[in-house]
Amino acid sequence: MTDLAVNHDSDLHDGSHDDEHHDHPSDWFYIKIALILAFFTLIEVGTYFESVHNAPEWAMYAVLTFLMVVKFVMVGAYFMHLKYDTVMFRRVFIAGIVLAIVVYVIMFLAYNRFGFA
Repeated sequence: MTDLAVNHDSDLHDGSHDDEHHDHPSDWFYIKIALILAFFTLIEVGTYFESVHNAPEWAMYAVLTFLMVVKFVMVGAYFMHLKYDTVMFRRVFIAGIVLAIVVYVIMFLAYNRFGFA
């Protein structure tokens, strides 16, 4: 019975993933990504101050949505290692961000249409 398990395990590790192995980035790389995300967060927080609200409302929503997507992609690609995973996982996260954008657009239109804002 042990031989069967060992043979089964050796079939799973046929070396096909060896050529797909990627070196993971250094700690400094992740620190740079975190600093970029912090900068984008500062921009998002800056949109809430009254002095910045001279821009049209649609522009504020466009900037915030763009920053949301960029931050989502960066966190997913680097901190969740989706850049190195299979395409299936990327598709799941892309479906999630598309769903989030659709929900945000529907809520934006509903609030403007029914005067909730």
